[in-house]
Amino acid sequence: MPDTYDLIVLGSGPGGYVAAIRAAQLGLKTAIVERERLGGICLNWGCIPTKALLRTSEVYHYMTHAADYGLKAEKVGFDLAAIVQRSRKVAGQLNAGVAGLMKKHKIAVHAGTGTLTAKNKLSVVQGDKTVELAAKHIIVATGARARDLPFAKADGKRIWTYRHAMVPPEMPPKLLVIGSGAIGVEFASFYRDMGAEVTIVEMLPRILPVEDEEVSAFMAKRLAKDGIRIVTGAGVEQIETSASGVKATIKGADGKSAPEDYSHVVVAIGIVPNTEAIGLEALGVATERGHVKVDGFGRTNVDGIHAIGDVTGAPWLAHKASHEGIVCVEKLAGGDPHPFETWNIPGCTYSRPQVASVGLTEVKAKEAGHQVKVGKFPFIGNGKAIALGEADGFVKTVFDATTGELLGAHMVGAEVTELIQGYVVARQLETTEAELMETVFAHPTLSEMMHESVLGAYGRAIHI
Repeated sequence: MPDTYDLIVLGSGPGGYVAAIRAAQLGLKTAIVERERLGGICLNWGCIPTKALLRTSEVYHYMTHAADYGLKAEKVGFDLAAIVQRSRKVAGQLNAGVAGLMKKHKIAVHAGTGTLTAKNKLSVVQGDKTVELAAKHIIVATGARARDLPFAKADGKRIWTYRHAMVPPEMPPKLLVIGSGAIGVEFASFYRDMGAEVTIVEMLPRILPVEDEEVSAFMAKRLAKDGIRIVTGAGVEQIETSASGVKATIKGADGKSAPEDYSHVVVAIGIVPNTEAIGLEALGVATERGHVKVDGFGRTNVDGIHAIGDVTGAPWLAHKASHEGIVCVEKLAGGDPHPFETWNIPGCTYSRPQVASVGLTEVKAKEAGHQVKVGKFPFIGNGKAIALGEADGFVKTVFDATTGELLGAHMVGAEVTELIQGYVVARQLETTEAELMETVFAHPTLSEMMHESVLGAYGRAIHI
């Protein structure tokens, strides 16, 4: 007889394990199935370890610029193996933390590869052992993996995905990054700060294409100033590897192709959902371009089968997956949560400088028919930013000119990934410009720029 539960979660990433915990809190007998490590890609090979690497490169940058702060640092260097080890240790610590949470909430953990065998049954294979599970509800939270170039598969030697780029056996002297989304820009920033010569190639006309155009333009200039070569409107047509390096043929915006030599390549051109070979097709679960189709509560077209996170489509973000998991579980447990929506999900890029945004860009707001008021405040006008030695960047806010609704906020500069949540909360509470302008912000803080940007949209900025 199969082990029987109220809920089985297939996948233990930030969507899966959060859904499992919420289900346990609601009194559901819950199991989670994971074929690799608890915490999924985000915790083990994504969000967390990359931030450990980026913190190292940030500190290294400060060390090599100690004179800017009246300090002296001689013979500055690094130990690449120790850098990687620290990153892996951080991931390991959090992996153990998730295991502790599973134990605390009495969630059964089944290690192995899970496959749906019926709408309420799932088999788990580990080695030569198979365990049969059953549940009224099953949540598919299997995440996604890096997309390969069709003509050059990642080999971990010269052609890297994000997983390879997090555990480099050597520091690449000359690196090509294909793709300029958050992952591509973060790795470009890390390796450049550690001394590599870096080139970014992007097919679209600008880097960070989902961000506000002014943010994108600022980042392009700033990264170029830091020594990163940026080639937009271009694509890589061919890659040839050898024992000593890589020859990449790049087709530029002018239509001309030319080979260029690099030591390594990081491929950051998107993701592929992990929906193959888990039994979805046999059950008739509807998909679109590989992603599982769901409603606002994570329900698929097959009763009892749900899906959350990267397998359901953009935005491919850990916090989106976690919130989807909570909404899904609360609904299937008999609650009445608000259906999941993507209108107020922040996006963050943890490069140097950082980028953060939420809501509509100025262009998208106008395309949606809004008459807008736009406020913008530079870091150079903020005392805390100057004192930190981080005076590059700006905060931009977009309001509906008629209603005062905060349509979007876009930031580039030091610690903006921490600041953006203020605007996310404001939008969630349906705050207008009136409440934001009357709010008192502590001084001296970087957050004062958020206030000034709002004031600036209405001609009331103080420090510029």
